[in-house]
Amino acid sequence: MGFVLSVLYLVTYYLTPTAIFGPFAPFRIELILAVLVFLVSLPALLKSFLGKTPQTIAVIGLAIGTFLSILVGSHWFSGAVEAFLAFIPNAFAYFLVCLHCNSKKKLQVLVAMLLFVCLFVIGRGYFDLTRGIPESGGAVSGSTPSPYFMAERSSGSTEMLYRLRGLGEINDPNDFAQLIVCVLPLLFIFWRAKRTFLNILFVITPAGILLFGAYLTHSRGAIIALLAILVLATRRKFGTVASVIVGAIAFAGAALINFSGGRDISADGGADRVSLWGQGLQAFRGHPLFGVGYGSMPDYTDVHLTAHNSVVVCVAELGLFGLFFWCLFLLPSLIDCVRASSPARVSSGVPIAVEESLFPHSARKVEEIDKDEINRLGLIVLLSLTGFLVGGWFLSRAYALTLFLLGGMTEVVFDIALRRQMIAPRMKLTKAISYAGLLTVALVPFMYLTVLVLNRAR
Repeated sequence: MGFVLSVLYLVTYYLTPTAIFGPFAPFRIELILAVLVFLVSLPALLKSFLGKTPQTIAVIGLAIGTFLSILVGSHWFSGAVEAFLAFIPNAFAYFLVCLHCNSKKKLQVLVAMLLFVCLFVIGRGYFDLTRGIPESGGAVSGSTPSPYFMAERSSGSTEMLYRLRGLGEINDPNDFAQLIVCVLPLLFIFWRAKRTFLNILFVITPAGILLFGAYLTHSRGAIIALLAILVLATRRKFGTVASVIVGAIAFAGAALINFSGGRDISADGGADRVSLWGQGLQAFRGHPLFGVGYGSMPDYTDVHLTAHNSVVVCVAELGLFGLFFWCLFLLPSLIDCVRASSPARVSSGVPIAVEESLFPHSARKVEEIDKDEINRLGLIVLLSLTGFLVGGWFLSRAYALTLFLLGGMTEVVFDIALRRQMIAPRMKLTKAISYAGLLTVALVPFMYLTVLVLNRAR
């Protein structure tokens, strides 16, 4: 029950209550659902591994950071409470995945849910596209514009560029493109050796549709993130040089089909972002400890926009306090992903015992998972997390639900291996805190240096 409610909660959060529940949305069904999920999840806490992960402390620290950023920065208690409540639904994803997604089959259901979200948006957007709405700038149902496209001026052109987007959590084309990028490598959880037809049906075809959806977003960040995934995915098999060449060919292909919709991919084309990064760092200098306030970054830029870089947004809005806990979440997740995907770090392990039951025939079957499968699961989650982070370099997605969901998936894969004695225990909390502190200290000057170099290169 907890897993089913968790999946429904995540779908509702991505697609919005209006899209899922229609006329019943005003009854705040999503709030009722959240309460139900919370109550059902309480018993699972007793036997979960949440207390053993640094990410649990990191999420709690980030929640405190969002509260303090408004309380200290603006001296506004009710605003601090609102910020805290706005952050919790995103972070909730980490706990739900860790509590209820404890097997490969449930991971597959979770990936299927993410695929459904993407296909739903692409399908609705393509339906509007076939009616000629985006190209003509017309309207859907009389005077109501299509909610699945955002219009903006093309670079150096008077024509409007229409970019696919979702609703709610993914209501920006770049945000939706980032989700697509994350889902693409996860599709390979359905890949089965020597099952060509099933692989075409459940992996290749959905991947093609997702790539088409990414094209409709015309996101420049998605191109770079997809190339990063491609290089990382092929490096182990073909070597670094060959994988870079493959990435360069893919980049040329993206340019040939006008993937970005005419939007410039260059230092000059990203000049507006670099300017926002600089303004974000200036805001941080005035509020170094707790930041300017969760969600307040637009108030500190000339054009009232956020900084479009997850690191800058985090340190500007939550200060060093928040950035430390963000690093404490991210770093152990990456390390556990790398360890699970490494053949040298995973052993053959031992089978785990079947859970006993009062009724002999109702005993649960244990999934047969070998070392190669753990490596494969670790790799696809690592590729997905890489896509999120590369895309996040150009987006303000520091506290996005997808990040916490991927962090949860990482720990589920790691726990599957740990229960079978295939992998060494997690990094100790003291070491994780030390490494997170070092990363926090390194990231700020690195961003200053990046902005300085990019400004001089223009």
